[in-house]
Amino acid sequence: MDEQGGLELGQNHQSGINVEKIVNYWIEMSENDFNAMMDFFNIRRYNWALFIGHLVIEKLIKAAYVKIHHKHPPFSHDLLKLISKCGISITGEQMDIIDTITTFNINARYDDYKLAFYKQCTQEYTEIWIHHIKNLRQWIIDTQLTS
Repeated sequence: MDEQGGLELGQNHQSGINVEKIVNYWIEMSENDFNAMMDFFNIRRYNWALFIGHLVIEKLIKAAYVKIHHKHPPFSHDLLKLISKCGISITGEQMDIIDTITTFNINARYDDYKLAFYKQCTQEYTEIWIHHIKNLRQWIIDTQLTS
């Protein structure tokens, strides 16, 4: 860690950053969040499981961004915006899934939406969306992060 608490990065002569180290950082953080998502699900904190599920996908997209562009990812929680900036092609179905997953970030974070989101997050609803998150996670790993 550097003096400001940020991730200390090595240098790559072409882009000024150590791409492999940063990609691995985002992947590792996503994996930690994946485990936290499952822990929250197992203790029936469904709204928090889906909030963390959003972070799982966000961090993998940011890893892909770094791998593709050799620079730090944009500061954004908007998954469709991040996918677009990566230049990754997605299907209409993936777009709808990603759009819904993005709302988990907003709905769990802001008071105006929290209660409605909490009520929406039944076990059945959460199981369906964790299934989508797992599938999207694996698709990103397979298509964008595996060399």
